[in-house]
Amino acid sequence: MMLNLFSVFDPSTGMLSLNWLSMFLFIITPTPFWKAPSKLNMMMMITMMKIMMEVVMHIKSVKPSILMVSMFLLLLMINIMGLMPYVFTASAHLSMSLAIALTMWMSLMIYGWINSTNKMFTHLVPMGTPNLLMPFMVMIESISNVIRPGSLAVRLTANMIAGHLLMSLLGNNLISNLPLMMIMMWLFMGLMAFELAVAFIQSYVFMTLSTLYSSEI
Repeated sequence: MMLNLFSVFDPSTGMLSLNWLSMFLFIITPTPFWKAPSKLNMMMMITMMKIMMEVVMHIKSVKPSILMVSMFLLLLMINIMGLMPYVFTASAHLSMSLAIALTMWMSLMIYGWINSTNKMFTHLVPMGTPNLLMPFMVMIESISNVIRPGSLAVRLTANMIAGHLLMSLLGNNLISNLPLMMIMMWLFMGLMAFELAVAFIQSYVFMTLSTLYSSEI
């Protein structure tokens, strides 16, 4: 018997009330529904598998690819978090990017010179080099090898700080002109989308170049 309008919300209404039946719906729900990964998780897994396959294509091994993919995820997370308000982009600082690049390069060099000494010497002199030019080629190849971590770090830092600097300059100049700022909001949205793409691309470039450097060992 309904006493008033709000009695329908009473879980104890009636002798054979079925108000709590919704709590037991999980019993009749198929089990794969609960075990299936989310769409975001599936997208991440597919992306990581594609990237790992590309890394394995260069270095012909699965174990080093785990390190490269982990480095890609670390840089991607740092770059994307830097797009949030009041969050500093650590990869835009040379000390952070140079530390990652130098650590990766030093580990590859130490491993290569200890385990593949002859192969490392072979890379210093390209095939077909005249005997007269061999000393100069050794110097050139050595210099290009030494500046690799610096080029990786500067490339990542410069690309990450450029977009932030542009948005900062535009924002500081438009902060006193509210109508113009509202008009330029579409430009800022485009710059944010561009920065998101740069965050992904720079992480991918850093990982790909590190993979190519490791493939010489």
